[in-house]
Amino acid sequence: MFGNTHKIENNNSKRETVEKFFDMIYKLALSQTKDRDSADDVVQEVFLRFLKSDKVFESDEHIKAWLIRVTINCSHNVFSNSWAQKTTPLTEDIVFDTEEKGDVYYAVLELPQKYRAVIHLFYYEDMSIDEIAKTLRSNSSTVKSQLSRGRKMLREKLEGGYGLV
Repeated sequence: MFGNTHKIENNNSKRETVEKFFDMIYKLALSQTKDRDSADDVVQEVFLRFLKSDKVFESDEHIKAWLIRVTINCSHNVFSNSWAQKTTPLTEDIVFDTEEKGDVYYAVLELPQKYRAVIHLFYYEDMSIDEIAKTLRSNSSTVKSQLSRGRKMLREKLEGGYGLV
């Protein structure tokens, strides 16, 4: 009657789901908040909502899309929190294998949040434009233009701002 629809009921299944998507959600939260402590808070909130949820998921892809949407929403909440607006995150030096990876990472972090989200989902999570649009509840053409603008901003930052050609 419900096809592949299933409700994750037992703790083992929920634990497996958390383990499966943890890294992806943490990386997305970090790309959105630009701060490890805030990303930790976002991840905790996302998985707490997941564990408390009675939502029926159709597939792993449905769970993934739901977790991404909740992560982006919770990341937005970090910036609207009045306490967060009065604090300044500590800058942490992150070590990369190559200088280029570090330059790209920092350039992505300097993008406005809406561009960071689509860049992250497209390049790091290998999601298609249509999948991103569905997950972000946006129009495909909007995602396509945000991706294009984000790439252009990155190109300008990497060619000019970081001394790379």
